[in-house]
Parts: sequence; structure tokens; C-alpha cells
Amino acid sequence: MRHVAVVDLGYGDAGKGTVVDWLCATRPVHTVVRFNGGAQAAHNVVLRDGRHHTFAQFGAGTFHPGVRTHLSRHVVVDPLALAAEADHLATVGVTDALDRLTVDSDALLATPYHRAANQAREIARGADRHGSCGLGVGETVAYGLAHPDDAPRVADCRSPTLLRRRLTALRERLTAELGPLDAPPVEDCLPAFTGFAGRVAIVDGSWLTGALRSGTCVFEGAQGVLLDEWHGFHPYTTWSTTTFANADSLLAEAGQPRATRIGVLRLVTTRHGAGPLVTEDPTLPLADPHNPTNPWQGRFRFGHFDAVAHRYALAVAGGVDGLALTHLDLAGPELRICRRYDTTDRLTPGPPGDLDRQAALTARLLRSRPLYDDPPADWAEAVSAELGARVVLTSYGPTADDKTPHGPLLAPPALVRAA
Repeated sequence: MRHVAVVDLGYGDAGKGTVVDWLCATRPVHTVVRFNGGAQAAHNVVLRDGRHHTFAQFGAGTFHPGVRTHLSRHVVVDPLALAAEADHLATVGVTDALDRLTVDSDALLATPYHRAANQAREIARGADRHGSCGLGVGETVAYGLAHPDDAPRVADCRSPTLLRRRLTALRERLTAELGPLDAPPVEDCLPAFTGFAGRVAIVDGSWLTGALRSGTCVFEGAQGVLLDEWHGFHPYTTWSTTTFANADSLLAEAGQPRATRIGVLRLVTTRHGAGPLVTEDPTLPLADPHNPTNPWQGRFRFGHFDAVAHRYALAVAGGVDGLALTHLDLAGPELRICRRYDTTDRLTPGPPGDLDRQAALTARLLRSRPLYDDPPADWAEAVSAELGARVVLTSYGPTADDKTPHGPLLAPPALVRAA
């Protein structure tokens, strides 16, 4: 048994969800473990019969009977969004998603007050918006860092008195800072949060240790390495560690070896939200129905394959065991590859926490211009050569049937035994 960790080596939206779904379709998986981010995740999975769900907090293996979801302590948990997601899953045939869910008691709790504060701050930035999803995930993390002993956590949902006190303090602090918030009174929120505690299994860290010993687990990352809180292009980043680091720490705590690392890349380098996208090309005849324009992030942006940025992401992530290359059905004569910018062919990661350095890197990228080569005859071979990592899974469409493993690393267990 070898656990697998899936991380996006771009700005998000590369297809992590569809890769996780394929993994759960081709081998017995005990649990999908979410290890960063929160309700702002949008991992689209499409089944061969046309059913579709955008996974936010539930693991992208949930369409497969018996596969569980565990929200680790590194996830910002939004019970209200979780209930809405469970309702949509029920409409597409998954009626037991909440029964297959466990949530770490120490995870931070996202509330309507965090969401309202997040949106107020983003609106106040005007033309300098950071590209937030407006769901309050970063606000929740920031509040937790500022008030570590008083920030609402999942465990508090089991204690209405404690939760009331913490929600009241949260609302009062944010109101004092930002003015009136577009959010309901505390008493109106309490029933939803206490109901959440009565409906889902809230567990401690020992639950995951047991799950990791019971069967194969898939660690599903959120967002992308180029948005990492410390290594992304500040300030257009997320309040989350988007590398393999959180998955590594959870495995180490359970006495487990490092997981097989899969880095997901999209043939077209994309970005939803403000910030650098050196290879952006508005003339590319592309659209993505699962990533429409929205009032917080704006339009979905497309660019040619950016090997420079992805090499940087790979270095930041500490390397991978294999790459999953998605959206190969978009290959065409108009899509080119960028191996270097006019300023450099390689970006060097700095020490975590040096945001001034990252802001300077952002300014440099905003001035950089891509230098293109013609599209390669074999995209998977070219990507492997540019990044120094083998493509072990290719995808030509949204379903599990559209994916092909290359080599033994991700081959379904039955094929490995047959070989």
C-alpha cells in the first residue's frame, strides 16, 4: 500500500479533482484527505453518464461508493457551504456524503463574519484587488493567527456556550475594525453550527492515523503551488500552504512514509484572479464552462504553456514522482510553449516568509515577456524534458475514461499484478 498526494503545479484549476477521481476509480481507496484550503476549492468531476459536481470540501473521490473524506486540521471548514455541497451531491445520486465524512476537531471554523469581512476588504482594494474568492478562507486564517486561543474551531460546535462567546467576540472585533458587517446575528448562526456537530463525525488526530493504516489514502491538495502563501507571487496569493508540506506532516505524525507525489499540470497555463500570468494570450480561442467570470476573481485567463513558472513550482514543491498532464484535447497549432522569458529562463525559490522578496519577484514577472517556441510534436515528452519529471498520466477529457497511465507508477493494481 502506498498513499498518493496530488498537488497543482500552477495557479489552480489544472484538474486535481479529475485526477483524484481517476485514482479512486482505478484502485481501492479508503479515504481522500484534504490538507489545505477550504470552501473556495473548485475541483470539477464529470462522470461518463454526464453527472457533474464541483468539489469544494468533500474529496473528489466521493462519487465512488465507500470512499471517505477527511478534512484535516489544515483545512478551513465552512459548515454552511458543506451543507449546500452535500445537498447538490444528493441531487446527482450521492446521498451519503455526510455519512462518509470526518472532520478534525482542531480545524478552523469559517463563519459568515469571516466571509463578510473578506468581501469588505476586497471591495476596499478597488483596482488593487488580490483576486480573492470572497469566501472568507484567508480571513479565517488571519483571525486564527491573531487570536489563536479564541478563534472558533470545529470542536466548538459541540459546545453552544463556548461557540456563542467566540462568535460574539469575532463579530465585535471585525465590526470594530471594518464597520457593520453584512452577516446575521450570532443567535441565528448557532443552530446551523450545532446542527453540523450533530450530523458529522468530529474526530481527533488519531482517526487519520487509523485510516492511513487501514488502506490507501489519496491526499487532495487545493489551489496551486504558484499561489502558495510563502512562495507564490505576493500579494496575489492564498493564505494556505499549497505544496506537499501539510500532507508530509500528517503522514509523519502517523508514522507513515512519504506519499507518492503527483504534480498536476494543465496544457494551457491558466489563472483565475489578478496577478502575474506571463504567457497570457487573450487571442487563444479557449473557454472553460467550469470557470466562468465571477464578481470576485473576474474572468478566467488563458496562456501558453509556461515552463518557466512550472519549473519554479516544481522546485518550490520539492519535486514530484510523476506528472499528470491534463487538457491535452486542447492541443492545436495556436498553442505554443514558453521555455524562457526575455529576462530569465529560471526563477529561484527563496526562503519561506520573505514576502518582500516575493513582491519583488511579482514586480519582475509583471515586466517579463514570454519567448515562444512552436508547439512540440509530443507534448508529454516536451513537458517531461522541460521539467525533468516524467509524465505518468495523460488526460484528454474530463472523465476517468479519458485518462491513460504511462509506466507502473500509477498503473491500476490489477495491471501491475498482470505485468
